[in-house]
Amino acid sequence: PPAAWRASVKQCVSPLKVQMPALSPTMEEGNIVKWLKKEGEAVSAGDALCEIETDKAVVTMESNDDGILAKILIEEGSRNVRLGTPIALMVEEGQDWKQVEIPPPDAEATHAAAAPVLPSAPPPPAPLKPVTSGLLRLSPAARHILDTHGIDPKLATPTGPRGLITKEDALKILKMSPASKTSPASLTAPSPVPSPSPVPTPAATPPPLGSRPNIPPLSVPGKPGAPGTFTEIPASNVRRVIAQRLTQSKTTIPHAYASIDCDMAAVMQLRKDLAKEHIKVSVNDFIIKAAAVTLKEMPEVNVTWSGDGPRALDSIHISVAVATDKGLITPIIMDAANKGVQEISANAKALAQKARDGKLLPEEYQGGSFSISNLGMFGISGFSAVINPPQACILAIGTSRAELCLCEDNQTLRTQQLMTVTLSSDGRLVDDELASRFLDKFRSNLEQPQRMVLA
Repeated sequence: PPAAWRASVKQCVSPLKVQMPALSPTMEEGNIVKWLKKEGEAVSAGDALCEIETDKAVVTMESNDDGILAKILIEEGSRNVRLGTPIALMVEEGQDWKQVEIPPPDAEATHAAAAPVLPSAPPPPAPLKPVTSGLLRLSPAARHILDTHGIDPKLATPTGPRGLITKEDALKILKMSPASKTSPASLTAPSPVPSPSPVPTPAATPPPLGSRPNIPPLSVPGKPGAPGTFTEIPASNVRRVIAQRLTQSKTTIPHAYASIDCDMAAVMQLRKDLAKEHIKVSVNDFIIKAAAVTLKEMPEVNVTWSGDGPRALDSIHISVAVATDKGLITPIIMDAANKGVQEISANAKALAQKARDGKLLPEEYQGGSFSISNLGMFGISGFSAVINPPQACILAIGTSRAELCLCEDNQTLRTQQLMTVTLSSDGRLVDDELASRFLDKFRSNLEQPQRMVLA
């Protein structure tokens, strides 16, 4: 009958799976930061479903279909969710989302869970032989276990560093001993011949001051750390990727360094003139423009390294390092050579704010051709930055400083506002001579801002 048919359809609603997407080329897993929709809420194509922490940033995942969010399978705060894992279920409009049919797990996983592999019978324990030579060294956990169960530490076989008896060694002895409270003498086979009386051994002398302790310091969760202990901090996806890329860069790229001082007097004066017209731009905006124009004049530096060799780039996209709470990220000023300083300033401010809020889109931090890292606002006079692969160069900017210099024309002293910039270059792509010419032309563009308009 029609009523029974409608009831059966109502009880069995086939859902649409929402899977963990790949939001960056190097992403293998993600963390669910926050769900922006609730169960039973209508969803349209393009609506924000949830925030996902990738290996580079926190990205908003948008819905590809219209419907109703029926079931959230992966809750907020879930970490290390593999790509393709179902994280939610959606149904079409008009269907009863409360009657959604939750799909069963994979057949292989179900079969493995239904038929667990039974462990084989353990082999008979080998007879315990006491170790009598050498100084015994026990970890605190091993000492506590052996003292509690009355087991002679000499029966344990040390597997730790420098002959240390670890917790695992003590637990192994505990499993092999016939009784937890058995005395050490009863663990050995009885002998009709009386054993000789033990010879007293002198007490071990304490180690001298300043020497390495016999027992490595351990930290206890939930307790304040004592001197010499440590606390493990779980790394976020962003921190892990930063560590991987820095290690890759320093171990696979031959870094070469070159520094030069730039006179910032003209840029400082131009900033003051623009401020009178209510145009606010920073020194870093001029640096971005100067680097982009220099790359346009010297396209042989605007290259990256691929597996087969150099690759010349057609566009000039400047990556600007921005420090966030989760780590360093480099949003990109697209086509910087063809933009004015005021437009570069507006783009840089917007991208920096999105980076700190974790709202950068993948296309806003992927694909740069040249990087700039500026620590001048922190008072750093000069430093060397690590190249961001596969790029060929990164420019490190220090703070400007006032110095007296001698004018060669009239032999008088004048004050210069000097700023040290250091170019880290890939020696496979940019040799020392090319890096020197790049820095010289960059200095000319920065010290004479009118050149950047003509370039």
